Amino acid sequence: MDLDFPLRKIIHVDMDAFYASVEQHDNPELKGKPIAVGGGSKRGVVSAASYEARKFGVKSAMSGYMAQRNCPDLIFVKPRFDRYKEVSYQIRSIFFEYTDLVEPLSLDEAYLDVTENKKGNPSATLIAKEIRQKILEKTGLTASAGISINKFIAKVASDFNKPNGQKTVNPEEVIQFLEDLDIRKFYGVGKVTAEKMYRLGIFTGKDLKQKSLEFLDEHFGKSGKYYYYVVRGIHHSTVKPHRIPKSVGAERTFFENLSSEIFMLEKLENIANELERRLQKSKIAGKTITLKIKYSDFTLQTRSKTLPYYIANKDLILETAKELLYQSELQNSVRLLGISLANLNTEKKKEEPEKESVSVQLKFDF
Repeated sequence: MDLDFPLRKIIHVDMDAFYASVEQHDNPELKGKPIAVGGGSKRGVVSAASYEARKFGVKSAMSGYMAQRNCPDLIFVKPRFDRYKEVSYQIRSIFFEYTDLVEPLSLDEAYLDVTENKKGNPSATLIAKEIRQKILEKTGLTASAGISINKFIAKVASDFNKPNGQKTVNPEEVIQFLEDLDIRKFYGVGKVTAEKMYRLGIFTGKDLKQKSLEFLDEHFGKSGKYYYYVVRGIHHSTVKPHRIPKSVGAERTFFENLSSEIFMLEKLENIANELERRLQKSKIAGKTITLKIKYSDFTLQTRSKTLPYYIANKDLILETAKELLYQSELQNSVRLLGISLANLNTEKKKEEPEKESVSVQLKFDF
């Protein structure tokens, strides 16, 4: 294939069952046992599950009740986010030994651009191997990695040899790799989208590639263009050391369902206080406030309002959240409330427009 844009050497590092692995490392009695971080109460939600628990279908975002039903021997562990942050910073310090182009996605994963790196090592594959070994030596934890010419392919590749493995997709392998890929493996294709693609006869990257841009636009809106280009190996998004958030939010799950708006006002005030703290820490404000309501039957509803000015003050946030709460009748009792602020006052550089043609230097060393 011929790619006429500059090729980069991108590594996606993803820690293996991070929260659960930290708990098993710090408490050897938990090693080899099915554990879930969080989800310990009847209202709780699992934040992370060990690989031993995943064998029983236990996964993040699952209710504690469901997790326990799937795995009767499941051990629930209370989250320790300060400890996870501490370990995450240790891991990031290793990344910065190789490059300053590090884009954290969360505490347990990040992109690294090592096209030019501090070690002068031309092999991204060997760099990824070194990084994973250093993480193991420094933290006692394992990591997996994906290596390729852009962030999309590196992200997809990091899932292939989990846990404690890595996969490199060389430039000359990109097209075949993407054509053979199960559509469910495409980053950005969730369960609902995958089912829609199935109905349209799209099961693999090759199937997706056969669809025109007009067809994908018609059926998937703005995402259609994204699918059209990534399946051709085109993804120009660069590694951004300082990621700009699209929104900032806070939410709370309640031990007992709330059935009246009056009982929710105190909860909303606490959430607004937390949101204000996060906004002040990030030194940003926003115009669009969204109230998130999750009902006792797990259905989700959002209500939003865009103001003509930026706000970051808890009183203004709370005032708008109350207005949204009283906007219409509640459908059921409520188990979760959240407030988020979007349309933030941060400037983001426009990304380079997508190009239709690609060329690849097959001797580009990975």
